[in-house]
Amino acid sequence: MGSLSTASVEFCFDVFKELNSNNGGDNIFFSPLSLLYALSMVFLGARRNSAEQMEKVLHFNHVVGSLKPGLQDSSQCSQIGRIHSEFGVLFSQINQPDSNYTLGIANRLYGTNEIAFHQKYLSCSEEFYRARPQTVDFEHSLEETRKTINAWVESKTYGKVTNLFAKGTIDTSSVMVLVNAIYYKGQWKNKFQERETIKTPFHLSEGKSVIVEMMYQTGTFKLAFIKEPQMQVLELPYVNNRLSMIILLPVGTANLKQVEKQLNLKMFQKWTSSSNMVEREVEVHIPRFKLEIKYELNTLLKSLGMTDIFDQIKADLSGISSTKQLYLSKVIHKSYVDVNEEGTEAAAATGESIGVKRLPLRARFMANHPFLFFIRHIHTNTILFCGKLASP
Repeated sequence: MGSLSTASVEFCFDVFKELNSNNGGDNIFFSPLSLLYALSMVFLGARRNSAEQMEKVLHFNHVVGSLKPGLQDSSQCSQIGRIHSEFGVLFSQINQPDSNYTLGIANRLYGTNEIAFHQKYLSCSEEFYRARPQTVDFEHSLEETRKTINAWVESKTYGKVTNLFAKGTIDTSSVMVLVNAIYYKGQWKNKFQERETIKTPFHLSEGKSVIVEMMYQTGTFKLAFIKEPQMQVLELPYVNNRLSMIILLPVGTANLKQVEKQLNLKMFQKWTSSSNMVEREVEVHIPRFKLEIKYELNTLLKSLGMTDIFDQIKADLSGISSTKQLYLSKVIHKSYVDVNEEGTEAAAATGESIGVKRLPLRARFMANHPFLFFIRHIHTNTILFCGKLASP
C-alpha cells in the first residue's frame, strides 16, 4: 500500500467516524480521495501552523518528504513536497481514459476578486492538480457567482451533481470557497439480471423495515467470513478488474455498530486480506440503491484538528496570496452513486462472463439489513468512495 493511499484510507475512516457520530442512523456517502485531493490544493498554499494542522489531519505526516520547502522558498514546483506530485501520478492511474468507467471530478478553489493569487501558486496547482483557482465577485454578484459555480460542477459531473450551492449557502462575506464534487459510473464485471430483481423487505436498525428492489445473482466472488465481529466481506469487481466494491455485512448476532467500532486501517486490511478473501460460489442479494449526499465540512474538519484555516485571524495561507486575513470560508463536498443491475449507473454495454470452476459449497450473502461499502482502486489499494447504507 503506497504512502498516499495509506493516508487516504486513514483520512477516510476519520471522516466516516465523525459523520457517523453526528448522524449514526442515516445513510453516509462521500469520496475520501476526492476530498483529500481538494484539501491538498489548499495545503499547497498553507504555511506554518495552518500547514502543520492540515498535514496531521490529512495523515500526510506519514508520507515521506511531504514537508519540503514551501512555494515561496523554491523556484520550481518539482521542489515542493512529494505528496503533491504523488497525487498527479495516483489520479492518472485511477482516471485512465480507457477504464470502462467514468469518474467525474469537480475540484476548484474560488476566491474573492480582492485576492491576488501568487503566480507560483497558480502554476503549481495547475501542474499538480490540473486546477487553477478562480477569482469571483462574492460581494457584488453573489447570485451570479453561485449559478456559475453550480453550472461548472454540473458540467464536470455529467449533469449528475446539481445545485451544489443552494441559495444562502455562500454569502457576500465569503473570501474563499473550496468546491468538491464527484460522480462515478461503472459496470459490474458480472451483471445482475433485471428479471431476477424482486421486492424484498430491508430490515432497518430500529426494528422497522422498508421494501427494496433486491438484486440477485450467483457467481464466483471473493468472500470472507470474519468471526469477531461476526460478518461477511464480499468483493464485487467492476469490468476490467480495476475497481471493485467491498461490502462489510454484519451477520448472526452482530450489528453494524460493532463493525463500525472496530473499523480502522489495520482491521480493514486484515478483513480484506488475501488470506481471508477466498474465491467461492456465492448467492449474492444486494439492494438497488441511489445515494446523493452533500456535506458542509467546516465543522467536521475543525473537530478533526484543522481549525486555523477557517479562522480569519489565525489562518496562514500566505503561499496562495499575500492578502492579509485570507481564510477558507466553506468546504462543500457532494458525491453521487447509483448501484443497479448494470453497475453503479445504468449503461448499455455488455460485460463478458467468464466460466469458472465451481466450488461444491455455495455461500449466501443476503444484504437485507444495514451494511458498509467501499469502492476501491485495486492496483493502488485506494478507497475512492466510502458509504453506509442504513436505509435504501
